[in-house]
Amino acid sequence: MSNAVLEVEIRENTGRGGARATRRAGLVPGVLYGGDEDAVAISMKENKVLQALNTGKLIASMVTISHKGETQSAITKDVQFHPVKTMPQHIDFYRVTATTIISLEVTVEAIGEEECPGVGQGGSVSMIRFAVEVNCPAGAIPDSLKIDVSKLEIGDTLHESDIIWPKDVKPAITDRDPSVVTIAAPLAEIVDEIDEDEVVEGVESEAVEGEEEGETETEAEGEG
Repeated sequence: MSNAVLEVEIRENTGRGGARATRRAGLVPGVLYGGDEDAVAISMKENKVLQALNTGKLIASMVTISHKGETQSAITKDVQFHPVKTMPQHIDFYRVTATTIISLEVTVEAIGEEECPGVGQGGSVSMIRFAVEVNCPAGAIPDSLKIDVSKLEIGDTLHESDIIWPKDVKPAITDRDPSVVTIAAPLAEIVDEIDEDEVVEGVESEAVEGEEEGETETEAEGEG
């Protein structure tokens, strides 16, 4: 996937007042930091930022920052949005190279649903985790991670270790193996189980009530 390219200008007016003035001019303020260089205040055209957002190539992706013909690879670390208008208000970029190891979340996609025995029996693929945190080179961020459910029965569960991990992409969590996907039972079966439990509980309650009534009658007879 090609990187989003953002043309930027250097901002001289920093601080809250400077950021507000930048936004009034139809620009999005930001900062570029990290690496062996100082942090630099920048601004970008709002329409270009929106284009990058809409293509899905801005958040949790490597982007190319361009300034007067010079380029710098960076990772989008944070995007602040307006609480009402949901427009980008400020963006933080972190300088990287293609081999810089970074941590970020990547979405998980189930494959093999058509061949899944559990689905054929009326079950459904239920994603427990839609994304997992990974460590990978900035130049090799996968669009998504795949997990194969083609052999699962109803009630089976797959974990992070079952993900099809691309080369150089590794799970960030190493002290446990979180569940990712399970094959849920058909809703009708769940409802039937609930109904059965209610029937059993009702019968037991009636039996207990009957015993209590019987004890009361017996006690009454004894007293008589």
